[in-house]
Amino acid sequence: MSALFESVPNLRWFLVAADILLVTLCLLLAVTRRRGVAGTLAWIFAILAFPFLGSMAYLLLANPSIRRTSRKKRLSSTRVRRTLQALIARHGAPALPNGSVIELVSRMTNSPPSLCNDVKLLTSNTVAFATKHAALLSAKKSVWAEYYIIEDDETGRRFLEDLTELARSGKDVRLLYDAVGSGSINKKRLQALQQAGGRSEAFLPVNPLRRRWSVHLRNHRKILVIDGEKAFTGGMNVGNEYSGFFRRKKRSRPWRDTHLSLAGSAAHDLACIFAEDWTFATGERLLPDPVRPADEGCAAGPLVSILPSGPDQKRNASSYAYFAGISSARERVFLTSPYFIPDEATVRALETSALRGVDVRLLVPSQSDVALASAAAWSFFPPLLSAGVKIYTYGASVLHAKTMVVDGSWGLVGSANLDIRSFAYNFEAGALIHDDGFAREMESVFLSDLESSQEITLRDWYERPKTWRLKVSLARLLSPLL
Repeated sequence: MSALFESVPNLRWFLVAADILLVTLCLLLAVTRRRGVAGTLAWIFAILAFPFLGSMAYLLLANPSIRRTSRKKRLSSTRVRRTLQALIARHGAPALPNGSVIELVSRMTNSPPSLCNDVKLLTSNTVAFATKHAALLSAKKSVWAEYYIIEDDETGRRFLEDLTELARSGKDVRLLYDAVGSGSINKKRLQALQQAGGRSEAFLPVNPLRRRWSVHLRNHRKILVIDGEKAFTGGMNVGNEYSGFFRRKKRSRPWRDTHLSLAGSAAHDLACIFAEDWTFATGERLLPDPVRPADEGCAAGPLVSILPSGPDQKRNASSYAYFAGISSARERVFLTSPYFIPDEATVRALETSALRGVDVRLLVPSQSDVALASAAAWSFFPPLLSAGVKIYTYGASVLHAKTMVVDGSWGLVGSANLDIRSFAYNFEAGALIHDDGFAREMESVFLSDLESSQEITLRDWYERPKTWRLKVSLARLLSPLL
């Protein structure tokens, strides 16, 4: 490097001047874009602490296309929903508990809940993927799939092969995958899917030459809809770690995740989310078929409200659902999140409920697949613990489930974590299930997980080395960027 400086006169000073100009530009943008105090301060720290790298990260990860992308996404959703509203039978909609969280979600997403549903909780990786595989083979008309991650491994390749065979048999097969999360997807098998008559599209490809692109606005949803009548959603992507296949591949740690199987009206609502995302990604308007049935005349099942959220919403529905669920709990609220980097509102909700005497329990991984996120999570523990929140670290496997269950009466399963990224930058999907039996099952699973967990106390925090606490504190400074 020194030889390069000697061979090119004044190169060193040119780089210094370029860095000063770049830093100045990024600082001005960070201050004027009004991304929130925490996010702005975190970016200022990154820009100043890491020459060139911090500035380039800001330009890539905090680019001004957020508003443009959000506006385009809202227009795509409107195109689909306005057409459907003229077709979907709305009479006979179930009465909602006054002031309930499910009513809040219904109003925020403009999607009424439904009673015509069969809901199953899937917590075994192998059972979940076997159930999805059987549902795929039963498809008669269509298969619509939308995933954040589709790995180029045995599970990912088998999934693409199944879709290809279905397309070859004349089914309407559409695959929407995130351009960043599925960066390793097998391109040859994608091509085979398309040659068989299937359709595939990347969500927000990373290309600076495109007018609408973004690195950090990602589609974190996991949705599979068969014939508009059966559907799956939750935390499981498509890969060996999620399917359990790796247990036969000499890997040491399995993954613990939670997924939902839905049949009935809720499946149609998930098809609507897919249709909106497909319309956004391709520009081709897509409508679910068949249209959602009315609830009257069917056997009453669990009350289900599908929960889409993303940066296209003025108020993020996932963040409001979590906040309202924690705040409204009267006796207990159990939460599981693999990445715990909450915003200030969520922290206050957790503290307030615990101080009211509510049994607030939080389950996080003992070892995360994202080390920086795990370190940042620990920085939030002391004030929560002092308020009475009980925190546990799950050690039996890599925890990836995202759930909440409140007062044994309703639960939430989805793709959104209790973190700033899920509440600000990711497109997420989940479901609220208002049913005592289902909620009790979720509580049973949570309490079973605690048997393989260790409770964290304030003493655990203060007995850690000072160097570790410093690392955790520094990780928190970057938490708004994670």
